[in-house]
Amino acid sequence: MSPHPSPPNDPLSPSPFEPERSIGLQLRRITALLGSEVDRRMEPLGLTNAQWKPLLRLLLGTPGTTAALARDCHADAGGLTRLLDRLESKGLCRRERSQADRRVVHIALTPEGHAAAAQLPIILGGVQQQLLQGFSAQEEAQLRDYLARLHANAQALADPTPDTDPP
Repeated sequence: MSPHPSPPNDPLSPSPFEPERSIGLQLRRITALLGSEVDRRMEPLGLTNAQWKPLLRLLLGTPGTTAALARDCHADAGGLTRLLDRLESKGLCRRERSQADRRVVHIALTPEGHAAAAQLPIILGGVQQQLLQGFSAQEEAQLRDYLARLHANAQALADPTPDTDPP
């Protein structure tokens, strides 16, 4: 215990940690609920959480290589390869070796894949609209700013840079 405790209303003193109010726990709960709702809405398309993400990325113009998709979907190359196997077996995408570099595999949406992927922004937008129900445009903008700051702070935690230059 500090010999000189901060006054109770001192704005510079850290808030006591309350597990049930922790930002991480709250974000995790929201993410879990959102994930469940998105999964429910993807069922009619026959897509799982993992499967709709690369389809959306391809629809939005992510370079259609396995490496780029793995990066954008936060997946490892092996996992993405198995996922692409499933999407290909459903007729939603196809893989083609690059003519310029045989090590590179390009992924493209099939017409069926494009039709399924074209529904994704509508579905995801609907979920987001419900999530933001009751928020004014100003509150939504403020929330987005707060989330961007939280993301920047989380990146700083993951990638700490020294305060001083090395000698």
